[in-house]
Amino acid sequence: MEIEEKQAEVIDHFVKQVSAQKGSALGSVFVEATSHPSLFAFSEILAVPTVAELEGTDNSVHLEMLRLFAHGTWSDYKRNSGKFPQLVPDQVLKLKQLTVLTLAETKKVLSYDQLMRELDVTNVRELEDFLINDCMYAGLVRGKLDQLQRYFEVQFAAGRDLRPGQLGSMIQTLSNWLATSDNLLVTIQDKIKWADTMSELDKKHRKELEDRVMEVKKAVSVKCSMTRPF
Repeated sequence: MEIEEKQAEVIDHFVKQVSAQKGSALGSVFVEATSHPSLFAFSEILAVPTVAELEGTDNSVHLEMLRLFAHGTWSDYKRNSGKFPQLVPDQVLKLKQLTVLTLAETKKVLSYDQLMRELDVTNVRELEDFLINDCMYAGLVRGKLDQLQRYFEVQFAAGRDLRPGQLGSMIQTLSNWLATSDNLLVTIQDKIKWADTMSELDKKHRKELEDRVMEVKKAVSVKCSMTRPF
């Protein structure tokens, strides 16, 4: 079962939880949600009216934390740690897992140096243990570790919540891909037509050659019969 399917029940659980809470009481629910080992998508929780009501209030810090887990990375947290509540160890792990997913969105070959820098990991053994035990075994990514070349080749990565404005960019990307596919299809169809035409010409040429050979054989046969002594 894919990770998206696994977390559906968990999402539904937390949507119900936050719908029944308001104000500062949401903070503890957010910590529980962002610490949950099977939850990696938060857009449904962000869309709950009681969550949106935190904007511009004294409790907006909790909303910013939830947005961090929906769209941000470990580096984002480090750069702006003062605007977020202190993270518990399970949240730190979750945010680093999400960071790997963000990196895998744009690059399928991630160098160890980049990963160690983005994840605050100090040695290769710790990095590989994290990728294997906390990312691959969790179903977040699949790929190959190359210790010699020091990179992680991503073969699959679970999707994250769409960032604000990302939907339009994604639609444009898909539109460009569709246009390219249409052009490729036309090219393939043209080549098929060309191949069919060449095949027909080849058949016609073979038939003409065979007819010519038969004519020559008949001519030779007639000539031989006329010169044969009686």
